[in-house]
Amino acid sequence: MSSDIFITNEERIILDLHDMQEDEARFYLERAIDTAEPKIKEIVVVHGYRKGQTILNMVRKEFKHKRIERKEIPYNKGVTLIYLKKI
Repeated sequence: MSSDIFITNEERIILDLHDMQEDEARFYLERAIDTAEPKIKEIVVVHGYRKGQTILNMVRKEFKHKRIERKEIPYNKGVTLIYLKKI
């Protein structure tokens, strides 16, 4: 069993990218990771999936950052979980 299930709200950022253009969503996601405090372990990216998959694909397939440890796709298709490396 993964210990990630026990991440507290103080260790998590929720980032809602609904209704954004791809470049705007990329900017906010990069900024969230760049400015995340060391205690932040997870970013919950809410991108949706019914209005198109441009942002979903950008987050899951294209977006790279040196602080990303891994990405996970939960049962909710409109969300991607990004786990950050410890710094």
